[in-house]
Amino acid sequence: MKRDERRKFPYYGILPLILTLTANFIAYFGTRPFTSSWKHYNIETVLDQQIPVIPWTIVIYFGCYLVWIVNYLIAASREKEFVWRFFAADVLARLVCMAFYLLLPTTNVRPSIPEQGFWNHMLALLYQMDAADNLFPSIHCLNSWFCYIAVRGRREIPRWYQRFSFWAALAVFVSTLTTKQHVIADVIGGALLAEVTWQIAGRTHLGAWYGMILERRRWKRRAE
Repeated sequence: MKRDERRKFPYYGILPLILTLTANFIAYFGTRPFTSSWKHYNIETVLDQQIPVIPWTIVIYFGCYLVWIVNYLIAASREKEFVWRFFAADVLARLVCMAFYLLLPTTNVRPSIPEQGFWNHMLALLYQMDAADNLFPSIHCLNSWFCYIAVRGRREIPRWYQRFSFWAALAVFVSTLTTKQHVIADVIGGALLAEVTWQIAGRTHLGAWYGMILERRRWKRRAE
């Protein structure tokens, strides 16, 4: 790419971002009206029960949104082939999440949180805001691993930021457990799903098909 072209956010990265946000909203929130009255399964293990509640890790749980924004914008600003592959994998992962949320609704048992203390108050507020459902696989962990994929092995991305994205993803994994938002299976499922769909999109024509559909849609709208 020419230097003046790299300064501009590419047009082909905008629609994939919008579609990813839409798919995420549908998968996570759109399934709840259907499954709220259904039987939910608790897949918590004995090992999960041994993990302590660490309220201050809610900082990591919420702070990861900043990393998501930055890294998804980085992904959307790369060359077309990468953008098509990355966001095709991402949307496929959201669809798989939606299937699990509909076919295997999960829940967990949240601990009692003391009323005293700022971090305890914040954690209790999180529990009020976010119902204990749509847990497996964890979209929090899915997003965080995709953020690492977005910068992994990229020469134009500083190594320190690649390492930061990796450790940030691991920190998010831990925070989902220490805030009792998720169990170990949710974490493994979210990270593994991101990696598997990324590999599928790279080893098949999925990314190319996704890009072709979006490009045709764009030129069709311009023609109209």
